Amino acid sequence: MTNPKIGVVGIPGKWSTEVLADAIEARTGFRAVIDLHETCLDLTSGRLEHRGQDLGELDALIVKKISAEYSPTSLDRLELLRVAEARGVRVFSRAETMLRLINRLSCTVTLRNAGIPMPETLVTEDLDSACQAVQRFGEAVFKPLFSTKARGMCVISADQSPEALRREVAAFRADNPMMYLQRRVELPGRDLGMVFAGGRYLGTYARVPQSGDTWNTTIHSGGRYEAYTPSAELIELATRAQAPFDLDFTTVDVAETSDGPVVFEVSAFGGFRGALEGAGIDAAGAYLDHVLSEL
Repeated sequence: MTNPKIGVVGIPGKWSTEVLADAIEARTGFRAVIDLHETCLDLTSGRLEHRGQDLGELDALIVKKISAEYSPTSLDRLELLRVAEARGVRVFSRAETMLRLINRLSCTVTLRNAGIPMPETLVTEDLDSACQAVQRFGEAVFKPLFSTKARGMCVISADQSPEALRREVAAFRADNPMMYLQRRVELPGRDLGMVFAGGRYLGTYARVPQSGDTWNTTIHSGGRYEAYTPSAELIELATRAQAPFDLDFTTVDVAETSDGPVVFEVSAFGGFRGALEGAGIDAAGAYLDHVLSEL
């Protein structure tokens, strides 16, 4: 396909969105950044419109970001893209594959069904069961089902009175009726982002916290990126972890523990900045190479 019209679904002005749009414009001469917040779907005509542009007339859409923070609304926005797909627009990654990853529980169930090692995890709406799990784990990380960059996560320790523990868990449940909690694992001062395009391994970067509290290494919380060379075993694990999702681009979050490596999650979108600053990988360029080869 000569000079395809490829739009970027993302957040205008954000670094990763603009870097990808720049790469597409340099290769094809076409530039369109689409904020799904500003789209309108007419189901009668099948027209999905963004600022007067019919997205069904594009050749492809690359989804970099659908919202600043994940929420059930994110699922609704992805459903809109299914209409564009039905009209023949290639969406990278396919809307159906991304839908399985926005909700943390859906991602976890897929990983566990594939036999991927993960931290001990409990999912429940029951307050007593959650409190008992914290006592069994000693410390647990409570995670919202819809979140990015560890937003809304907290650590709850069993080292307190049963009454105080129950109050903390109940406070989390007030905003998260379906509670998702994992045994807190000790990290070796880092966790890893392992980058894939079209199922092909590109490289790995490490996230290193700036404080002594190593459970949260995200850059949002003050961490930094570093280069890292993983073992063949880690690459094989990450490759197996991303395979069931059939994503066109992703980052697999992996941690090395004293009991062996574990996978925290597979990202629906994957980060460009960590790949560039930590591993020297031009993720936007590699992703675009994959998309153009598919088109």
